[in-house]
Amino acid sequence: MTEQNQSDIHEEPSAMLFSEFLESVPPGSLMNIADLSKHKYYSNGSVAGFQLFLPDIQLHCPRDTCNGVRFFRSSTRSVPDIPYDSYHYCYISYVCSNCRHTEKTFSLAAQRDEGCLSGKCFKFGELPEYGPPTASRLVKLIGPDRELFLKGRRCENQGLGVGAFVYYRRVVESQKNRILDEVIKVSKKVGANPEAIQLLEEAKTETQFSKALLSVKDAIPQALLINGHNPLSLLHSALSDGLHLRTDEECLEVASSIRIVLAELSERLAQSLKDEAELNKALSRLMSRKAS
Repeated sequence: MTEQNQSDIHEEPSAMLFSEFLESVPPGSLMNIADLSKHKYYSNGSVAGFQLFLPDIQLHCPRDTCNGVRFFRSSTRSVPDIPYDSYHYCYISYVCSNCRHTEKTFSLAAQRDEGCLSGKCFKFGELPEYGPPTASRLVKLIGPDRELFLKGRRCENQGLGVGAFVYYRRVVESQKNRILDEVIKVSKKVGANPEAIQLLEEAKTETQFSKALLSVKDAIPQALLINGHNPLSLLHSALSDGLHLRTDEECLEVASSIRIVLAELSERLAQSLKDEAELNKALSRLMSRKAS
């Protein structure tokens, strides 16, 4: 691994647990770690040196059998020794203790404080990439643009506001009709006004994204409103100003809001259609019993 110029790394004064560092600190960060190392012993019980401490950590596991936060335990076969006079560069690996399938690998530079178990650690990167998971329902909603969305998510995680905004805007504009189709399904399910459904259908043929969303601002079912607000109107408002009027920090805030609104809309769409599916199952069971 190419050594990083240590003079370019800015240290953070407060110490934290190594587990917290691995779980929640983004790549490109140098932190003081209270429990960076542990003693290594000879067979007679005397101290032989200092090894990197590899605590259990808690991460989200996307595996179907897990689909939530689970304990991950180190699967690193050769635990590195940690010196006090220079950085040691290493990879460490973890595996989900529940499914024993999902893996996580970190690229680190670690240096121990002289005579102590504490030290400093720099995180170069991790795989799968850093950041909270993207809900499966949101991935399903955006469909073919999953990779574009994940690129936007990576930009957001790294604080790149303009990049995140551009990727999210491309996804929403590209998947306009896919989103409207799901809204139409819910509208039909809840018995919405035929005129409202017609507006939603016509919006799919509108080539201008802004006009399409404006035309359906009053046609969204109550079940999909977010705190009383039309999610499509919220998305239109966020995307309509473009980039030239915003700083990178402002773009980052807007991009984050777009992602949150999309995620909430996907949850409400899925829940509304799920309720209908459960009702149909219940009716089918009852009708079968009556017929028998």
